[in-house]
Amino acid sequence: MVKSASRKQAKSAAAESDEALSPKEQRKLARQAAKARQALINFTLGSFAGCAFLGLLLSLVLDPKLGVAAAVGLLCIVLSYKYPRHAIYAFVLYMPFSGTVIYALGGSGILQLAKDAFYIPALIAVFQFCRSQRLPFLLPKGISIPLWILLTTSTMTMLLVNVPQHMSGDGSEKPILMGILGLKVLIGYLPLITCVYYLIRTREDMYLFLRMQVVVVLVCCGLAFIQYMMLRTGRCEGTVAEGGALFRASLDARCFVGGSLLYAPEQGQIRLPGTFVAPWQWGWFLISATFFAFGTTFNDRNLLWRAVGIVSLLGVLMMAVLSGQRIALALVPVSLGVLLVLTGQIAKLKRLIPIGVVIFFLASFLIARDPGAVQERLDSFEDRWNASPPTAFITQQINWAIREQRGFMGRGVGRATNSARMFGDTELVETYHSKVLYELGPLGLASIMLLYTVLTLITFVSYRKIKNPDLRGYGASMWVFVLFISYFPYYYPLDVDPVAVYYWMAAGIVLKLPEIDQQERLEAKLKSQGEDALSSRQLKKMQKKSAGFS
Repeated sequence: MVKSASRKQAKSAAAESDEALSPKEQRKLARQAAKARQALINFTLGSFAGCAFLGLLLSLVLDPKLGVAAAVGLLCIVLSYKYPRHAIYAFVLYMPFSGTVIYALGGSGILQLAKDAFYIPALIAVFQFCRSQRLPFLLPKGISIPLWILLTTSTMTMLLVNVPQHMSGDGSEKPILMGILGLKVLIGYLPLITCVYYLIRTREDMYLFLRMQVVVVLVCCGLAFIQYMMLRTGRCEGTVAEGGALFRASLDARCFVGGSLLYAPEQGQIRLPGTFVAPWQWGWFLISATFFAFGTTFNDRNLLWRAVGIVSLLGVLMMAVLSGQRIALALVPVSLGVLLVLTGQIAKLKRLIPIGVVIFFLASFLIARDPGAVQERLDSFEDRWNASPPTAFITQQINWAIREQRGFMGRGVGRATNSARMFGDTELVETYHSKVLYELGPLGLASIMLLYTVLTLITFVSYRKIKNPDLRGYGASMWVFVLFISYFPYYYPLDVDPVAVYYWMAAGIVLKLPEIDQQERLEAKLKSQGEDALSSRQLKKMQKKSAGFS
């Protein structure tokens, strides 16, 4: 009913605006729209033809695969720069499936950077948009001082540690390139806050973006379930190895989607990667998806999409059990409980009870169909906890990072970043704060925690400004995600996909929601009480900021 009413209002508003325009003005607008469409077609066809020609030349001179990769990559860069809105959507959509694409096309290291062909050109276009419209690029403004402190400490480490390592080395390592990539991993996706802030112009944009996330969660969980069933029924062979290899994920066991997996149920070992490169990335995708699915389940204004949110939430819970990811098995239910409390949904019984009943019965049905799998995962989690309690593991990692210090500047930017290992030897540090301490030293750790703390406080204040209950619920869900990831001490989710993307993306959503709420209330005030000069100027100023980039 709400959706149909809003559609009728939109149609009536469009009809009124058409009636207000003269036939001559309407023809002028129609010509402008046709001209814009033709320009879009001409640019796209021209870009495709130019990139195809370049790819053909490279295929003839060098290698056919290189030619195709170069043509596709250049086309993505050109179109992403020209159409940054579509590029950001493509970036967010592609990222959960990147692991599947990478290994379906041979597993090249270059393909692991393919998603940045969408992100970087779009980021440049957003920067130019902000300059032309005289809008702030660094958002929120409150993080500017912590960010400059972090950049200063990172630059000092680069100059005092990475550069001497590079100059004194034998050429087998490239510590400067390692440091550049390490810094990119550290804060390279921070500008996503700005991209998402200007991408979301209205409430409809916000719903589109978050509904898209829920659909992505459903598709990924569906593909992962097919992967599990193919392994269970023997369509995929699973892990075939001896000794220690029987307990490690391997690309040789790859099945249907994603990358490395481990499937040896007779040994009690199941670690599925879903659509991602590695199993632990899939586990963190499930944890992150809990926050997005929760927001849609409880706050979408459309009943159908709330039902989709419930199904996606159930899919996340189911795959947290079946995928064998112990951290997902532990944190998905915990995250759900924390969300219920911190967002205030636990007090809204009229909405909570029906959703809870549906999830309970569906979960009970799935557990009843395969109780052995559930018990096996619980036993595996208990064994892991007893063998290496998280508190002891975190303490051991921090103590190790302290012992490895050589002064106050750390061991070098990128020295504990997995993706930088192509440039030299790196250490595997399995907790994020210990990793930062190892690379940047105590000053670097303090500066990055200052950045996360300030961002957490700003997003908290931002979501508390929201008056509309549905928007406030979405804002609360995203803020809890920012809070949770900022201080979570186990593993290093902020270092790799998907959390390295979703963290900054969630912050951008929270910062935009109060502005959307304020703009809607101002529009309603002007409509009900008549237009006054002050309110009109405020509305025009907000509409300029919310105009978004093309």
